Amino acid sequence: MKKEEGKKYTGHKIKKVLPSSIAMEVGIEAGDWILTVNGKEIQDIFDYQYYMEEEYVEVLVRKSFGEEWLLEIDKEEDEDLGITFESGLMDEYRSCKNKCIFCFIDQMPKGMRETLYFKDDDTRLSFLQGNYVTLTNLSDEDIERIIRYRLSPMNISFQTTNPKLRCQMLNNRFAGEALNKANQLYKAGISMNGQIVLCKGVNDKKELHRSIDDLTKYAPVLQSLSVVPVGLSKYREGLYPLSPFSKKDAKEVIALVEKYQKEMMKKWGIHFVHCSDEWYILAEKELPLEEQYDGYLQLENGVGMLRLFLTEFEEALSLVKEQKIEKEVSLATGRLAYPFIKKMAERLMDKFQGLKIHSYEIKNEFFGENITVSGLITGQDLERQLLGKPLGQRLLIPENMLRCEEYGEVEEKKVFLDDKTVGELEKALQVKIDIVKSSGQDFIDKITKKA
Repeated sequence: MKKEEGKKYTGHKIKKVLPSSIAMEVGIEAGDWILTVNGKEIQDIFDYQYYMEEEYVEVLVRKSFGEEWLLEIDKEEDEDLGITFESGLMDEYRSCKNKCIFCFIDQMPKGMRETLYFKDDDTRLSFLQGNYVTLTNLSDEDIERIIRYRLSPMNISFQTTNPKLRCQMLNNRFAGEALNKANQLYKAGISMNGQIVLCKGVNDKKELHRSIDDLTKYAPVLQSLSVVPVGLSKYREGLYPLSPFSKKDAKEVIALVEKYQKEMMKKWGIHFVHCSDEWYILAEKELPLEEQYDGYLQLENGVGMLRLFLTEFEEALSLVKEQKIEKEVSLATGRLAYPFIKKMAERLMDKFQGLKIHSYEIKNEFFGENITVSGLITGQDLERQLLGKPLGQRLLIPENMLRCEEYGEVEEKKVFLDDKTVGELEKALQVKIDIVKSSGQDFIDKITKKA
């Protein structure tokens, strides 16, 4: 370690240092600032992670008390220092400049917490968190950095490959031209995943056929493509007129996707294009088998989420011995998953004598009944629809209904979209709430545990 004086840098403030990490060993603390790595100023998380791939790094740190230290660190290749920053991107988040006809944020009521109205379209979040981006925010420098740093996979919201239609759907005159950036990433071998948010009468039927056909040419660099139905809330006054898909529509979408899956399996050995789970529920068709999901590349888009959950459940259930469990619990989920959750609950009651499970389908009265996923269920809908119902000793809800909000210095509170907390809901319903991870094993464990 050397003390440094001289040039002043902006730097990035450290929020946390992990126990037993390299950072802790060399004396880095929360409140310190990272100024440079290997003599280079860090623009954002892309730069930081790129330089951290080296086995030897020199890190210039400004201590919270003002002193500057140059730390010489030997480590494993790709090994991180074990720190998190005040800003996850180490930079300002880039907001979306589009006005998409299908944007769900535009369909939310007023009066919710401010963060829910922020529209991100940041390619760095695509790399770090799997967010889908439109490419309209990407500069030539951004493309160059992605290619230079080999940042992948990039998750891209295509919507359509018809440039004129894409401009109309995104309400951005540069949206069609932005498709050329996907071509640059393809030529550079940067892995991608794609998404099409399907809007009835807009980018479906012939346009969907065209889009899938065009995007197959990017395979296998484009690893997967999901087709997801637009989510329509009841707050659409003044917005582009969109209508929900029918059972017939869903069958047509599935048939088209399956046609391309067969072609892509012959050509590349991957199914490539996938329907989200909603299409199969709407069409009243069986979910595809596990091997048809190519390793579940698009779980966050609801592609294969139910199949994976069911597979994990079956595997976990086969390892559990029949026993007597005197217990009464309740489950609450959205309309999409409810039929599956109910059948799984029945399987458990058949296996465990004395176990009683109440399964409840929660209708989304807050956003409207066209919204069927559990991740958009609010605390007030749970309270209103479960109040007075038999709930047993515990109520189980999926973790995607919640997010953690930090407050104070350390504590976190688990909140629903409407800012109601788990604690408030427990008090209103007079029942202990258990949060179930997206795992068939955890589902069984939470229901059968003794406490």
